[in-house]
Amino acid sequence: MFSRLEIFDKRYNELERRMYEPDVVSDPESYQKVMREHSAIEPVVLKYREYKRAQETIADSLTILEDSSADAELRQLASLELDEAKRSLPALEEELKILLLPKDPNDERNVIVEIRAGTGGEESSLFAYDLFRMYSMYAERRGYKLEVVSLNETGLGGYKEVSFIVSGAGAYSRFKFESGTHRVQRVPKTESSGRIHTSAATVAVLPEADDVEIDINPNDLEIDTFRSSGAGGQHINKTSSAIRITHKPTGLVVECQDERSQYKNKDKAMKVLKSRLLKMEQDKQNEAIASDRRSQVGSGDRSEKIRTYNFPQSRVTDHRIGLTLYHLDDIMNGSLDEVIDALVTAQRAEQLKESIHH
Repeated sequence: MFSRLEIFDKRYNELERRMYEPDVVSDPESYQKVMREHSAIEPVVLKYREYKRAQETIADSLTILEDSSADAELRQLASLELDEAKRSLPALEEELKILLLPKDPNDERNVIVEIRAGTGGEESSLFAYDLFRMYSMYAERRGYKLEVVSLNETGLGGYKEVSFIVSGAGAYSRFKFESGTHRVQRVPKTESSGRIHTSAATVAVLPEADDVEIDINPNDLEIDTFRSSGAGGQHINKTSSAIRITHKPTGLVVECQDERSQYKNKDKAMKVLKSRLLKMEQDKQNEAIASDRRSQVGSGDRSEKIRTYNFPQSRVTDHRIGLTLYHLDDIMNGSLDEVIDALVTAQRAEQLKESIHH
């Protein structure tokens, strides 16, 4: 482990130098690459340096305690520092083990989230709206920026589907666990007899692609403009500024109708298209190494039921890790950290288990 940490330390110093070299500063692509690697290894290097400082403190304190000419006050201080440094070492070692676990290369990216109403008719559309509201409030709590890409409203204020971009450091690392089927159990507003219904909505989470990663041939695109359609409200405009992009080789279709400007809609639609193509590429690679990916919490498959929201009992259950919480209102109002932190911890535990077995 420590030989790997020394390599990281040397590489970190090298990247610090590279950041100020003219050939890197003048090339945005190179600069971005250097900065990304620098910020990726920084937490490991800083923790390792903290560990080395604790070891140095132990060595220095022992030297003072073995020196019979040292005065009593200095020896007492050295003794206290020795105890504290010795106590901190096991915890620092554990933190380093976790930091050395393989990182998801997408974790620091922005994210594109797509919510679609599933089984359950109008009630599932209302639940899709509730999920969008929950994620909007969560993004706000974490200081992320959220932009709607496209929205298909129903007459009762539900969403048949909605897609949006969440921008901010580490957005993907927090949202990636949301991919799958979300199930709701409650008495629908549309139900007069008061019976509890079960309905569902699906969530897809895509890491946003960088421009440099996905190269799209303009000849492969069919771009149409159309008028926004929907139940009305502030999102709908009457000009033909909505954009539909079809990627002919894959058949992928992306629509964006949230902005009044055709140019902005096209820009957002291209972001979504590139991200979907990147996801297809990554899924292909992941299938090739699927046997090594047991440590992922949940497959991220949209058909997999990942969470149930039971309104009568104010209960939320995440089926992947067997977590049940009884403050549904808080969670629906954006208090998602408790759930996501538990999923992050579970994934790390799986990865640690695997790293021990290999």
